[in-house]
Amino acid sequence: MSKYTWLHIGFGSFHRAHQAWYLNELLKQGDDTWSIAAGNIRNDSEHTIQGLLAQNNEYVLETVSPKDERAYEVIKSVKRPIAWEEGLQPLIAVGAEENTKVIAFTVTEAGYYLDSQFKLVQSDPALKADLEGGLNTIYGVMAKILRERMKLANGNVTLLNCDNVRHNGERFHDGLVEFLTLTNQQDIVDWLKDHATTPNTMVDRIVPRPAEDLPARIKEKTGIDDKAPVMGETFIQWVIEDNFKDNIRPALEKVGVELVESVIPYEEAKIRVLNVPHAAIAWLGTLLGELYIHDSTNLEKAYKLAHDYVTEDVIASLGNDLIDLGKYRDVVLERFTNPHIKDTNQRVAADGFSKIPAQMQPTLIERYKQGATPTKTARLPATFFVFMERWNEGKLPFTYQDGILDEAAVRAMYASEDPVAVFASDKALFGELAGKPEFVELMREQVAYIRELIA
Repeated sequence: MSKYTWLHIGFGSFHRAHQAWYLNELLKQGDDTWSIAAGNIRNDSEHTIQGLLAQNNEYVLETVSPKDERAYEVIKSVKRPIAWEEGLQPLIAVGAEENTKVIAFTVTEAGYYLDSQFKLVQSDPALKADLEGGLNTIYGVMAKILRERMKLANGNVTLLNCDNVRHNGERFHDGLVEFLTLTNQQDIVDWLKDHATTPNTMVDRIVPRPAEDLPARIKEKTGIDDKAPVMGETFIQWVIEDNFKDNIRPALEKVGVELVESVIPYEEAKIRVLNVPHAAIAWLGTLLGELYIHDSTNLEKAYKLAHDYVTEDVIASLGNDLIDLGKYRDVVLERFTNPHIKDTNQRVAADGFSKIPAQMQPTLIERYKQGATPTKTARLPATFFVFMERWNEGKLPFTYQDGILDEAAVRAMYASEDPVAVFASDKALFGELAGKPEFVELMREQVAYIRELIA
């Protein structure tokens, strides 16, 4: 039996193809010190959990390279899938066990409910419910878990954010402290200072929703009848600030995880060179009639949109001191062209109202401060504007998914006399740039450019 438990909240495909893979690598080396327990805040993945429970908690991971080189591996590191229950007591109970020493989570960018000033969006219905005692967000659930851990003889724990959020550990910590303060739980805030750490991390692997033919392919290749398979690209990376509480952690350095003093250079490169182009290609590719990322990236117009943004604005903002960003750009765009992943534009296009302030706004601001006009970066939110215009008209080929979408406000924007000005004046999206005449005019020019590009 394992000595320590790694609890993961947000038991989706990404966790199963990323963090669970790394801990499985340790198992293969004979290190069974750690095992994973995993569950969800929302009741939206029970088919996966029930599938795992029916097959000894094991599942097959298929990885595929751009050259269609496929590999199949049985992942055995998830020992306790936690079935969802109203009130989340099973999940909270595992979080409150003394041998649970890491609580990690992937709840998407929108799952932190932060505005452009990194303050909680208290008007959001889910967060509002949790401020009144609910269990709809990572903050409400974590508050319940930590309250129980305070009762332990040794409740020390590492809280590990594994989402694509800049300075993700710090952002989660500050959001949690604000939540606890708003709910009059200062005792937990005080306890956190001495009993928990929240390291920053950077995670990377493209993991699409499992294709419909995946179970049949796995059956054919391995003979395994898997009810909960997962797939991902061959490439994988994980960088973590080595700041685990009491230095209690898996020996992740033995399986390729980079444990560093500061994640920031890796994080900035990944967010700006991978995450931002990924979303932009999904938006523009959809406007040009494509449904998949690889087909969209292979469009000259979409490829150029991403390439020019990195080349002209990101490299100028970040420099090439630690990471060769030009080389990284080319590797990333090649990864996007992998036709065998079949990653959908729908998945990657999601959560634009979170991605713009968290991932694009910093480059816009930095380039202005450098005395440059960030034309190529402004082109990306302009693409989103036209993309959402199609949504407003009911002309997208799929359902747009966004955790913080204010449908009424967006429809009101497009119904206004000057929708572009309303969009460019939104402080939640553009922070200090919102409403500035030169920025409004830049957005107006770029929206016109995108409309002509797709005509």
